[in-house]
Amino acid sequence: MTSRVLVTGISGYIGQHVGAELLRQGYEVVGTVRSASKVAPTMAAIAAVAPADRLSFAEADLLSDGGWDDAMAGCTYAIHVASPFVLAEPKDENELIAPAVEGTKRVLGAAKRAGVERVVLTSSVVAMTSGKPSGRYGPDAWSDVNANIGAYAKSKTLAERAAWDLVAEGSLELVAINCGFVLGPPLGVAGDGQSVAMISGLIAGKMPMIPDVAMGMVDVRDIARLHVAALSSDGASGKRFIAASAEPVEMTYLASVLRGAGYTKVPSRKAPNFAIRAMSLFDREAKGMLPQLGKKVAYDNHDSYDVLGWQPTPLETTLTEMAASLPD
Repeated sequence: MTSRVLVTGISGYIGQHVGAELLRQGYEVVGTVRSASKVAPTMAAIAAVAPADRLSFAEADLLSDGGWDDAMAGCTYAIHVASPFVLAEPKDENELIAPAVEGTKRVLGAAKRAGVERVVLTSSVVAMTSGKPSGRYGPDAWSDVNANIGAYAKSKTLAERAAWDLVAEGSLELVAINCGFVLGPPLGVAGDGQSVAMISGLIAGKMPMIPDVAMGMVDVRDIARLHVAALSSDGASGKRFIAASAEPVEMTYLASVLRGAGYTKVPSRKAPNFAIRAMSLFDREAKGMLPQLGKKVAYDNHDSYDVLGWQPTPLETTLTEMAASLPD
């Protein structure tokens, strides 16, 4: 019998890849969207790369109770992808925190009521290392929400904490996939995400200099495969898996790969940190970058290999295929 999986936020960059991978592996998929207007373009994007006859949709909003019980009915598993991701620091941190935390509670609450066996949560490495000094961190690390870590990092940390608290009692199993900076070709309409915007901006020459930022990075297709592997892996329940390169990757490396692939407008100069700090006074995207300036974080990601069978896509492949997929 085919297992049914609920995928929240299936219209997004990661969500579409997760939905497609589930379908390729034989699952039945119910994807949640906030608006019915997202259904047709999402269906078209996924159907272009995967058999979509077992794909259906349900309307549900992270900020509303309505629709979640109906969407979750009959599901064996759930993958909770939906959560806002923006580089720019919002004027009100609750723009990110409320949907991340309250939405996670709603999804897990509905999963418990529906008798779902396991939920895989899309978390982030920013829930592990924000507010921490440079160094190497493993799955037991948690970010310091009392530090000035920015609204996005705070939202991901609080949302994941809430998820683990909710499954502390009861039979519902939880797995967290803590993603690094996600890159790779988008499917169809999911090309409006922050990762896509950043690479598009680099290629178009809209970024005059490269910030002194280094991050663990990962291919979006690897993220999808890790989520699906986490659904049924015997050793995954109750664990956090780091889906990011073990060593931090400099933004200057991304720029050099893209220039080597023929994108001549990509800058080569590194921006001095004082310039980014000055920009942060009036630019919210620069402000959101401040906690990462000059920081070098490495990760102990061996469980992703040993338990989930991760075989990372080479970063050069990720970047060149992503760039080639973007409109001129």
